[in-house]
Amino acid sequence: MPKLKSHSGAKKRFRINKNGKVKFASTDRGHFMTEKSKDRKRKLRKGGYLSGKQAKTIKKMIQG
Repeated sequence: MPKLKSHSGAKKRFRINKNGKVKFASTDRGHFMTEKSKDRKRKLRKGGYLSGKQAKTIKKMIQG
């Protein structure tokens, strides 16, 4: 059985922290930042964590 390849898109979008949680960055930060309010931009700086089945799938994709 050949080795599985890591998913390149998942590697760029997610990180696994030392506790094994899957962290992601907020979306909607690419462009048109001048049109977004200060409060909205501040909230977009924070990321989030995946849980459950989604996290399990992403871990599998990253580790290959």
